[in-house]
Amino acid sequence: MNLPDSITPDQLDPEATAELRTLPGDLASVIARLLVATSLAEDPDEAYRYAKKARGLAARVGVVRETCAIAAYQAGDWNAALAEFRAARRLTGRSSYLPLMADCERALGRLDRALDLVTGPDARNADPQTRIELRIVESGIRRDQGLVDAAVVALQGPELTGDRMRPEYARLYYAYADALMQAGREDEAHHWFGRAASADVDGETDAAERYEELDEFGFDDLDDPDDLDDLDSGDPAGLSSLDDLDSGDLGDRSDPADPDTGASDADGGSENRPDEPKA
Repeated sequence: MNLPDSITPDQLDPEATAELRTLPGDLASVIARLLVATSLAEDPDEAYRYAKKARGLAARVGVVRETCAIAAYQAGDWNAALAEFRAARRLTGRSSYLPLMADCERALGRLDRALDLVTGPDARNADPQTRIELRIVESGIRRDQGLVDAAVVALQGPELTGDRMRPEYARLYYAYADALMQAGREDEAHHWFGRAASADVDGETDAAERYEELDEFGFDDLDDPDDLDDLDSGDPAGLSSLDDLDSGDLGDRSDPADPDTGASDADGGSENRPDEPKA
């Protein structure tokens, strides 16, 4: 498999490079280039081919199996991804693979196995960020089961309290907003999409677009004849909206950074993917 000359071993992450030091120098260089090619390939199937080539040459190296697992996951080969994540976990002992392993089980329709992974002892002993990702996956599982209220509850925790916006929680905010939307709680969903949009500094989600869509939906409702009937009947909410129109303040939308607007300062994902892999 020929690689572009522009791909060099020094493009590999230093931590990953350190894991290749157990290999002979020439082989380590080849593996490094294959791992870089995997990360740069735009086509998921092409990336997976590079990763499988690396695995065939160095199957006992944790970062190689991890790269192959992620490539298989992104290519939608859930069985292969699950097998590779298990191998990577045996080699590295890392619990950070658990959310993706559970998501593979979910994608395969094995919801009981997925729940065992997200609620088991290994999950409880995982680092905080991994536990957040596990909650996002659990919420998706509950939605698959038709339990939309349980999907909301699965995401609740101390990270959702307080006014401080945390970029590392962007996927959690997004997943919570999406779960609220599925549960028919549109006003709360609007608030949390605003927080997610503010927190998502890397643009990993479409929170900003979904926040704006809900804004537009609210204004479009003014054109509904039923709403005009409400205005005539003295409906307070309709009257307030009419006053806004009369004052020429139609362009004054709520600032998502202002806690008084119902979208306080605000990070799913997520995942790819907050509700992965089906998002």
